[in-house]
Amino acid sequence: MASQNERNTIFLTEQEAERIRHTVKERSKNCLEKVGHAREPRDQLAAHQQATGAALMADMGGAPDPDMTHTKGRGDTIPVVAVGQPYPPCTVSLEDLQPMKMADLLMDTHHRGRKLTIKRSSPVVTLVARSWTMVQDEELKETERLEMCLHKSRHDEDVLESAKHFIIKEPYFTLTDQGEATIRIDHPSDLVVYQEEAHGKTQVEDSAAAEKLATKYKTQGNAALKKQDLPLAHAKYTEGLNVAKQPLLSDSNPDLARDISRNRAYVNLLLNQLDEVKTDARASLTGKDDQRSKDLDSKAFYRAGSAAYSQGRYQEAKRFFEEQQKLTPDDKDAKVQLKKIASRLREQDSGTYDFMKISTGLSKGRPRVDAATFIKNTEIKDSAGRGRGLYATRSIAPGEIVMCEKAFCVVWGHESEALTAMTYDVRDDKIRVSPVGLGKSIVQKLLSNPSQIESVMDLYGDYEGDGKAVSETEEGAVVDVFRVHDIMSRNAFGPGSQHGEEGARNASTGLWIHAAYINHSCIANAEKEYIGDLMILRAARPIQAGEEIFHSYDESQDYDARKAALMTTWGFECSCAFCAAEKADGRAVRDKRMELVGEADAFVEKTPWAGAKRLTIRKAQRLAQSIDETYDGERYKDLPRTAGGRIQEWLAKASPRK
Repeated sequence: MASQNERNTIFLTEQEAERIRHTVKERSKNCLEKVGHAREPRDQLAAHQQATGAALMADMGGAPDPDMTHTKGRGDTIPVVAVGQPYPPCTVSLEDLQPMKMADLLMDTHHRGRKLTIKRSSPVVTLVARSWTMVQDEELKETERLEMCLHKSRHDEDVLESAKHFIIKEPYFTLTDQGEATIRIDHPSDLVVYQEEAHGKTQVEDSAAAEKLATKYKTQGNAALKKQDLPLAHAKYTEGLNVAKQPLLSDSNPDLARDISRNRAYVNLLLNQLDEVKTDARASLTGKDDQRSKDLDSKAFYRAGSAAYSQGRYQEAKRFFEEQQKLTPDDKDAKVQLKKIASRLREQDSGTYDFMKISTGLSKGRPRVDAATFIKNTEIKDSAGRGRGLYATRSIAPGEIVMCEKAFCVVWGHESEALTAMTYDVRDDKIRVSPVGLGKSIVQKLLSNPSQIESVMDLYGDYEGDGKAVSETEEGAVVDVFRVHDIMSRNAFGPGSQHGEEGARNASTGLWIHAAYINHSCIANAEKEYIGDLMILRAARPIQAGEEIFHSYDESQDYDARKAALMTTWGFECSCAFCAAEKADGRAVRDKRMELVGEADAFVEKTPWAGAKRLTIRKAQRLAQSIDETYDGERYKDLPRTAGGRIQEWLAKASPRK
């Protein structure tokens, strides 16, 4: 069994670190040398054989994954992702892009204002951090490599395997880390599955033909839903709606479009595409007074209410369920939901929670709480030298709740979405351990719910994008994955190991949007704890109205380790009074203090406090006193002396034998 230290640490050898740096820098150098060079044609047969062989080897696990690097610790390899070379996603709809040919691709070029229609011509090679395949142009004359990096899945299905035909928005033609030419997709919204509606809606000659075609799509959608093929069901219902909404049919048979919208609302609910649930549910309403129509409208209101509830929009959810109850007063589901909403609104308004009930309802299979966010005690304002911060709107007593926030997105270490990678950032030449699985989950949630993009993108990140506030085009949501990565890197926190053993390779991580505005201080006035994905922030001392709220990003007692962690992970150096005092101590004093802390911690680990003898207690007292003596009395007059915390706790509990 691995030691705790081994579980929490990934050891990267100097050789592997150098290999990562060399690979990324060599690619950048090669790309720079070939910028604007004309594409060299590929041999179609050789390209197909290359992809087929690689896919077979990948499926069998017989080929090395070029994205993986060898490390020490639990497991042998971990994926490597290069970051720090961002570019914005396409923010233009397909109809506003000009077509181009594969033969016109230029090396290491973003073909802005253009689109490329392609057909997949080989199996997909599925790797941990990317998938790739060979594709052909519309005339089937040219063949090229296409790869999707990191964000390569949608609804648990590999995007490249989900269809045969695609349209690439503003293609980026470049080199792989191995020096091979490729069309590269980083932003999921830059790759559009080819559908008929992408080039104009299907036109039919008369209402009878339109009704037949729309009904056919509806039937296909129902069949796919029965098989739980949700993406296919959604696609078929969408095709059906594009026909059913045409004037010649919508005028003669408006109920068909309503029926398909109602069905798609249900599929969207299962896919967690909550914005679209509400849009479809509203579109499906009949407004008729007969009982069958009331039942159908009741169903639509239930689906819309469920979506609003899942988004934490409880007042909106309440309105939907109240409308449902008006139509079907005896419906028990609406009554249950309204009762739950009343609890959520009470939590949201007063910060009153039944933490015991919330805690007992959690398990490894159900690790997310059903609770509202309470932030009425706080507001976001500018913070001098820190950007923005969170401030108290009223006085808060020690131990009182400052705020409670349900995570916008959390990935637990035991879940399949958890993925840790080594990221090499060319901006500062640093290699970091990064929870890229959380970044992928955030991107997926934003793609499904464009209304939430703005709140996430408003958070601080090193890369701020191109300044275009475009979150949707005709083809769907637009999410800048590079901004998401940087925002996640600076704002995510770990809720701790709540559901089993965790380590550096499978640590639970999450993003709490409101809490992300809280700045750091080593002498914080607030402390956080977690129940599931609910962050609870309590006042550690009296907080006055208008005072900025701080909590500690890193609670290491080692000043040098803490300083390095804050700079590496969050990109700043703490200038609080406590750090200033420790800095003034000098390295020798700090080293002596940490040596004593090590002795004290070892003592606490092996020595039970219950029934401790007087001699043992005196030894503990001497250790505590030695630690305390490393603090300059004048310098630390009004500051905490945290290094002796564990030994002081032991002494407070210890009692000598009679």
